[in-house]
Amino acid sequence: IEPALREAGYAPANTDYPSEEQTIEASAGTAIPRGVGQCRAQGAGTIHFVTHSMGGLLLRYYLSTARIEGMGRVVMLGPPNQGSEVADALAGTALYDRINGPAGAQLVTGPAGIAARLGPVGFPLGIITGNEATAIDSVLAARIPGENDGKVAVERARVAGMSDFLVLPVNHTFMMVNEVVIGQALQFLRSGAFLHEEDPAAAP
Repeated sequence: IEPALREAGYAPANTDYPSEEQTIEASAGTAIPRGVGQCRAQGAGTIHFVTHSMGGLLLRYYLSTARIEGMGRVVMLGPPNQGSEVADALAGTALYDRINGPAGAQLVTGPAGIAARLGPVGFPLGIITGNEATAIDSVLAARIPGENDGKVAVERARVAGMSDFLVLPVNHTFMMVNEVVIGQALQFLRSGAFLHEEDPAAAP
């Protein structure tokens, strides 16, 4: 998605964080300011965000504690905004904890999860979530009620205050390289809304 954003005229900062080593709060406190600083260094006045999975929770937590000057629009891809049943089932097991670290344990759906402590969003937010799973994630998908992308239930991607919501036939792991997802993300950054099938102006 980074090359597409750059080609569309944005100055992207692709910011990673060690989720397997630290909590969501700790990652938010370093990754978000670092990304914003990289954007500022490229001359950005308005700061938009495109997040994937846990990255959406990092941003929500950060914005619950701090303000970003020139805050723009946000697109979240597959965010566990209400946690994930996968974490409910596997958090505390050796393999899950080794791969996902302390941040992974925070993705549970109950009161112990970070999602339960975050309120409605107060920024323009478009959410894209999927309803297909990879073959590898099919076992995990079976643990999740209803439509899901192999990691996050469609309904658990929602959050109060969001501006738009879109479900596409994509999976959690690879949605950020899907051309339709990228196109819809750019559409929201430009206009504050997705193109829905029922919209007569929507492109194929």
